[in-house]
Amino acid sequence: MNNTFTVLFLAALLLATATRLWLALRQARHVRSHRDEVPEAFAGSIPLAAHQKAADYTGAKIRLGTVELAVDVATVLALTVGGVLQFLSDLWQRLVPLDSLWHGAALIFSALALQSVVGAPVEIYRTFVIEERFGFNKMTWRLYLLDALKSTALAAVLGIPLLLAVLWLMRVAGPLWWLHVWMLMVGYTVFLQFISPRFIMPIFNKFSLVEDPALVERVQRLLDRCGYRSNGLFVMDGSKRSAHGNAYFSGFGATKRIVLFDTLIARLQPAEVEAVLAHELGHFKLHHIAKGMLLGWAVTFALLFALGMLVDKPWFYAGLGVESRSFAIALLLFMLVTPSFLYFAQPLTKLFSRRNEFEADAFAIRHSNAEDLVRALVKLYHDNAATLTPDPIHSAFYDSHPPAATRIARLRMQAQAA
Repeated sequence: MNNTFTVLFLAALLLATATRLWLALRQARHVRSHRDEVPEAFAGSIPLAAHQKAADYTGAKIRLGTVELAVDVATVLALTVGGVLQFLSDLWQRLVPLDSLWHGAALIFSALALQSVVGAPVEIYRTFVIEERFGFNKMTWRLYLLDALKSTALAAVLGIPLLLAVLWLMRVAGPLWWLHVWMLMVGYTVFLQFISPRFIMPIFNKFSLVEDPALVERVQRLLDRCGYRSNGLFVMDGSKRSAHGNAYFSGFGATKRIVLFDTLIARLQPAEVEAVLAHELGHFKLHHIAKGMLLGWAVTFALLFALGMLVDKPWFYAGLGVESRSFAIALLLFMLVTPSFLYFAQPLTKLFSRRNEFEADAFAIRHSNAEDLVRALVKLYHDNAATLTPDPIHSAFYDSHPPAATRIARLRMQAQAA
């Protein structure tokens, strides 16, 4: 059984990796073949030079993504069948017993830290070479290192107690430990939604109330029409890290707030900002956020149940190159190998997301002007160097938003039918 599971894991990893490389090749070829002509729907609004920049930006990201994939696959293989995880377990066992909570926490955090360190050069290259080359990076080395320190500290403060609680439940809650862990995870995600807007996000960015009275009044009228109450309309200093623009809703209950990137406000007209917010409001009013959380909880439930079936199986450990057995090792192995087995379910989640985007667009044009939303989207495509000509199969696997041409055509068709 050990050899059978090893072969099964390696086959899943190989198939997922080969598919990712094939999709990347398709995307690169498709974007490159349409590089020298702006799609007809955007011919009057996006210059050829901007379209070519988007194609080149996409190509650069694909090439780096291929390197990142190779690094990720090599790291997973090294940790599992390569014996690195067993080495780390033995190393920590010299200090604390294998069956202790602290051994499990140290093992998991050291493995995750190793993955982060190995992947850091790719992330640095993405930020300081590719994003810099295409004019998006505003990050300094000082800010990058400060963010890394803050993220590490935050992971320790929030992650260590959670991990210890998970490992403790796995030890004491009996055969249904996975159900208790699932309930803990559900409560924890809700807790994070409440505290994130006020206590976590401000660690990294500055949030201030929007001062433009005309924009505030326009947004307030939109909220009144839609029956939405917010704790405030905030602008975030996203420009200190990137030139990309965005907007989002966050929080629950009294912590609900609307956040606009300063780069978005600088680029869009008030009517266009209103249309973008109407789209984001659509996600909330149509319960997309709640449905997404429920779906995430359902997937977590299924995965924890599966782990519960595997945790006491010797072939699960031996088949992945580990001799020692513990709840922490089982959890870590499961985290490492599951993505390969679930990769081909990804198009279903992206289909769900794109459907939500279409519904939010339809909501937006019922409560704002369709052409304002179209103009805002075109500006965002232009400013973010988003490709207008993605490969359809690659898009089905990876894109959470509909292709630009499809989305714009559908918006205009719905506006005419209204």
